[in-house]
Amino acid sequence: MHIPESLQDLADSEAVQFLKRPKTITRIIAGVFSLIVFSSLLTDGYQNKTESSKLHCVLNSNNVACSFAVGAGLLAFLSCLTFLALDAHESHIGNTRFKTAFQLLDFILAVLWTGIWFVGFCFLANQWQHSPPKVFLLGSSSAKAAIAFVFFSILIWMFQAYLALQDLRNDTPVPYKRSLDEGGMVLTTLSLPSAASPVNTPTTGPNNLSYASSALSPSLTTPKAPRLAMMPDN
Repeated sequence: MHIPESLQDLADSEAVQFLKRPKTITRIIAGVFSLIVFSSLLTDGYQNKTESSKLHCVLNSNNVACSFAVGAGLLAFLSCLTFLALDAHESHIGNTRFKTAFQLLDFILAVLWTGIWFVGFCFLANQWQHSPPKVFLLGSSSAKAAIAFVFFSILIWMFQAYLALQDLRNDTPVPYKRSLDEGGMVLTTLSLPSAASPVNTPTTGPNNLSYASSALSPSLTTPKAPRLAMMPDN
C-alpha cells in the first residue's frame, strides 16, 4: 500500500514521534484518569438528602473524602500537563545535570503519586463501604467511577515510576563520557609507549654511572693518537 509523501512526513514528524513514546502515552492516560476522578465527584459527588437541602458528600456524608479526591485529582491532572510540556522540550535540554535532576524529580513524583492514590483508594473504598444505602437519590455511580479510576491511577503511576527509573538509569552520565561531551581532556589509563618517546631514559645524578663517566678527565676519556718512534741512523 502506497502512502502519500505528506502522510509519511507527518508520521515521521517530531510531534507524532513524541506522542508515540511510552512515557507520553502513560502521562496522557494518567491525566485522563485524574480528570475522571475529580470531575465525577465535583459534579455528582455532593447531593442533598431527601429531608434536607444541604449538600453532603455521597461517600458516607464525609466531605473530607470528596475534597481529597477532587483536590488530588486536580493536582495530578495539572502535574501531568506540566510534565508533558517539559517532556516536549526535553530534547532541547543540553545541560546534563539539569536533565538528570528533571528525571529524578519525575521519578520521585511518580512514586509519591502512587502512594497518594493508594491511600486515597483505601480511604474512599472504606467510606463507600460504610455509606448507608439509599440515602442519596443520585451520585452512587459517580462515586463508584471515582473509586475505580483511583485504583487504575495506582497502576498507571507505578508504570510511570518504572519508566522514569529506566530513563534515569540509561541517561546517567559516565565520567569519561561527560568529560568528552563537555570538552574536557581525554583520560586514558593504559597507553603504550610510542617510538618517539624515550624508554627508561637514565637520569643524571651524583650516584649515577653516566654522571661518573662524564665527570672523568679529558685525558682518560679522549683516545690518544699512536706515537712514531725515531730510529737512529747507523
